[in-house]
Amino acid sequence: MSQRTKKINNKKVSTKKKVLFKKTKLIVIAGPTATGKSDFAVDIAKIINGEIISADSRQVYTGMDIGSGKITEAEMRNIPHHLLDVITPKKTFTVSDYKKIAEKKIQQISSKGIIPIMVGGTGFYIDTVTSGMVYPEVPPNKRLRAKLEKISKEELFKILKKLDKKRAENIDKDNPVRMIRAIEIATALGKVPPLKQNVEGRYNTLYIGLNLPDEVLKENIKIRLLKRMRAGMVAEIKRLHDSGVTWMRMYDLGLEYRYVSEHVQGKMKKEEMLEKLNTEIWHYAKRQKTWFKRNNDIIWIDPRDAKQKEGVVEKVKEFLK
Repeated sequence: MSQRTKKINNKKVSTKKKVLFKKTKLIVIAGPTATGKSDFAVDIAKIINGEIISADSRQVYTGMDIGSGKITEAEMRNIPHHLLDVITPKKTFTVSDYKKIAEKKIQQISSKGIIPIMVGGTGFYIDTVTSGMVYPEVPPNKRLRAKLEKISKEELFKILKKLDKKRAENIDKDNPVRMIRAIEIATALGKVPPLKQNVEGRYNTLYIGLNLPDEVLKENIKIRLLKRMRAGMVAEIKRLHDSGVTWMRMYDLGLEYRYVSEHVQGKMKKEEMLEKLNTEIWHYAKRQKTWFKRNNDIIWIDPRDAKQKEGVVEKVKEFLK
């Protein structure tokens, strides 16, 4: 008889002991754009000996610094940052790619006795790591992508709806990159399969959310956009195009890269571009709010409130005991 079983009342009963794994502690700092997540994360990292993992779908690309709001070396204040400048924007970086690299970084950071802090506004990236979602392994189809990249987002949505109505119901219609990936998977597998959750892969996670009143957030978006324009965002877009990033690819990268490139091509006046960007970034911030509000575990604070900040620092310390 196996050493792992014994007979009780003529029935085999497993005697294998359950192995309890101590889950890695992870801190997540999330929220809409222009709420000061990067600065706040560095403050927390300084206090608790942490390292930061970016959760931003555009900051993974090299050369996309000003438009994506990538933290500068001076702003890092000697705190190591990961998942920045991972790949050229001429290539596509998928959520599966992010999951693999982020999980590896979390393990590496934790093995040194340091606390990993995931920071960003791309909720899809954060959720795929913290919930342990397993994504289908479908390699990029370059020929299909080349064809789809020439199609409007409205047409992409219609194509996806025909292929997989259920996936179309919960996808971001304003994100052509995500729709193209969904069409790619559906074309390869017949439909986009339901995401599998690997419960054992979850971390012991403390979620902190930064949020501001709408009028304050709108003003922050406006101020930050003008600051980026003065910092050379137009020149950055020109450099990217000169390095081989197509205008179509720039469109796919969204927001600043989409509308500034339209302006650079002479298709949009500066005033129109700024007005359009302020509107679209605000809409994006609202979508981020909606996404994160689904997570009831997030501790929300107003980063302008010193007492709230002190309170959440104490919660972090308590969490790490």
